[in-house]
Amino acid sequence: MNAILPFPELRSARFVLRQILQSDLNALYVGLSDPRVNLYYGIAYHSEAATQEQLDWYRSLENDGNGVWWAICAAQRPQQLIGACGIYEIDHYNRNADIGYWLSPQVWGQGVMQECLKLIFEYAFRQLQLHRLEAEVEIDNIASRKLLEKLGFMHEGRRRQVSWRGEKFVDLDYFGLLRSTP
Repeated sequence: MNAILPFPELRSARFVLRQILQSDLNALYVGLSDPRVNLYYGIAYHSEAATQEQLDWYRSLENDGNGVWWAICAAQRPQQLIGACGIYEIDHYNRNADIGYWLSPQVWGQGVMQECLKLIFEYAFRQLQLHRLEAEVEIDNIASRKLLEKLGFMHEGRRRQVSWRGEKFVDLDYFGLLRSTP
């Protein structure tokens, strides 16, 4: 699949989901170097220069047609990234993809991710014609688990010690959402 052009900007009453830009590098670094964010995100950067790797990954997904990640911005401040969310590892043949997300702690508990993920799900199921979305969550990440369940994802199982996180292996719970799920 070719890159998605033009970039699919999504909007809700409170948020704009827009393309992640080079000018967002500092905000990405601030978010992805925060220990509260990367505790469960699995990626941490220790310099703005190193964070360029994440920005390059977002761009490669777009260019290769393997995913789309959006900058989460308040509608009144569309230039200020407060988090990111997206779909990746799109399997066009089987019509499924993984989802991922992170959010600045300053806006936790305000329903931001729930509102933004609904926009992405609608885009994935309607525009991309995907049938299934998947998420993997560290078992101690209760907030993410509750978010997914609230959004209609079903817990489908646990893979034991499947992911290396710094100094130890961790278990991951797997969740799925089908297009036909109400």
